[in-house]
Amino acid sequence: MSNPQVHIYTDGAARGNPGPGGYGIVMEWVGKPYRKEFSQGYKHTTNNRMELMAVIKALKKLKKPGIEVLIFTDSKYVVDSVEKKWVLGWEKKNFKDRKNSDLWIEFLQEYRKQNVSFKWIKGHNNHPQNERCDTLAVAASKEKKLLIDKGFEEI
Repeated sequence: MSNPQVHIYTDGAARGNPGPGGYGIVMEWVGKPYRKEFSQGYKHTTNNRMELMAVIKALKKLKKPGIEVLIFTDSKYVVDSVEKKWVLGWEKKNFKDRKNSDLWIEFLQEYRKQNVSFKWIKGHNNHPQNERCDTLAVAASKEKKLLIDKGFEEI
């Protein structure tokens, strides 16, 4: 990857797993004082779904294609699935017997629009943006008005 234009930090949380969950996102434009935060909570979901949902929602925020993006996440599930190209194998088999296939299909649509790299970071390790994402995700999971995670509810 050349110089990333956008750094995206993501985290997902579920209380109960499955249970109420949420995601948190911090987006920073490299070299500019641009920083945005996003979060959303869901009534009934899993931690892995929220980790992946955070990445999808962040990528959808990018207005134009071809942006160099570096995503920081503490989710081995997301990083390994993409970086080790497991998700491409799943896609070839039409995601047969794969959990979260609805989200992986949506992820690939967004992923292919940008030049995305991932960097795994250890969770709960005093990384400021990761800690902020965790705080946002947990707070979102506790909101009064939670959305329905349709992909999970249909499983």
